[in-house]
Amino acid sequence: MTQRTLGEWLAYLEQLHPSAIDMGLERSQQVAARLGLGQPAPRVITVTGTNGKGSTCAFVAALLQAQGLKVGVYSSPHLLRYNERVQLNGVEATDAQLCEAFAALEAGRGDISLTYFEMGTLAAFWLFERAQLDVVVLEVGLGGRLDTVNVVDADLALVTSIGVDHADYLGNTRESVSFEKAGIFRQGRPALCGDLDPPQPLLDKARELDCPFYLRGREFTLDIGDTHWQWRGQDARGQRVELLDLPLLNLPMENAALALQAYLLLDLPWDAAQIAATLLATKVVGRLDRRTFDWQGKRLSLMLDVGHNPHAAQYLAQRLARTPPLERRLAVFGLLVDKDLDGVVAPLLGSVQSWAVAPLDTPRSRPAAELETALQNLGAPVASYASVTAALEAQCAVATAEDEILLFGSFYCVAEALEWLARRSTEEAAHGITG
Repeated sequence: MTQRTLGEWLAYLEQLHPSAIDMGLERSQQVAARLGLGQPAPRVITVTGTNGKGSTCAFVAALLQAQGLKVGVYSSPHLLRYNERVQLNGVEATDAQLCEAFAALEAGRGDISLTYFEMGTLAAFWLFERAQLDVVVLEVGLGGRLDTVNVVDADLALVTSIGVDHADYLGNTRESVSFEKAGIFRQGRPALCGDLDPPQPLLDKARELDCPFYLRGREFTLDIGDTHWQWRGQDARGQRVELLDLPLLNLPMENAALALQAYLLLDLPWDAAQIAATLLATKVVGRLDRRTFDWQGKRLSLMLDVGHNPHAAQYLAQRLARTPPLERRLAVFGLLVDKDLDGVVAPLLGSVQSWAVAPLDTPRSRPAAELETALQNLGAPVASYASVTAALEAQCAVATAEDEILLFGSFYCVAEALEWLARRSTEEAAHGITG
């Protein structure tokens, strides 16, 4: 039989199961048991939350790798390449590795139907198990309790934040969301929460399972100043540990604080200078991601952020307020139809002086006309365009070196901008060679 390419495998996985999302663990548990995928590494750290999962996973992995540990990271969704979802020691899985894993899953699942996400998650476990890693860091895709990641028992369970998103699956209250996220907790094993006000169901689950519980604002804290931030935490023996005068990070310090508390509980070497340098060097594409580029003789500033729900938009607005542009902030914005449009836009109205909206390259996109109408009703200056690329180029045309372009609202939005930047870089390099 001719071997499938990665693209062919992904196309096959998309039509393998009747529905794209089918919450539940039974199918994945059966296949994981058949293939021996229940323990992909000696230590498992599982991360859930409404926002901040990606950067928290990145911080945790970076701290562990700085100690020479072999670390696997599973995350979703990807921006440009599916390979981004599976990292082995900081390197994306290759097409060949992913194809081998999918083939093993296909042979082992028998007549059990799996979704695209379930196949991808189990394929990551298959690769992790064979890489003989020390630790794996697993990002929950949706919720926690019924997410495929949860077929593996977490040694440390991290909850970054709790807000309302994916209401069709998780409910439309913080209480219902927290119940689903607390589903990653395990009997007697540490649970950590970065939300300053966790709803009662999360606290109840930690108490029911007798989890050592570490809550931001209680067991660990951070204080953010104008130029530095400070962190204090508690080790597994109850001893207080602190890091003072840490340099401000490009990524959320709140998620770094959670990652630091997780690292402290693993009883690994604690070198303050190395930890600070590791946190400062950690970056996540598309999250508070500042870039500069040349456009028609101008040097322009661009901020990319995948914030697409009210909680993320509120945090983004807070971070933008700390570093306003010299002149204006010009937004490029697209959103999926199932997201809270007013809740995402409202926190940013005061930070943005001009809006360019566009549809996304997916059937789930909210029409640009709806985005334009909503912003007009809020009194915001707005124009709509046929694509994210067209909207971005329109803002580039009017921007000056003192302005900042903010492109946000969806992974699809950021992905299109990254592809645009890559094309520009390639074209500039070609012109440089021929010129």
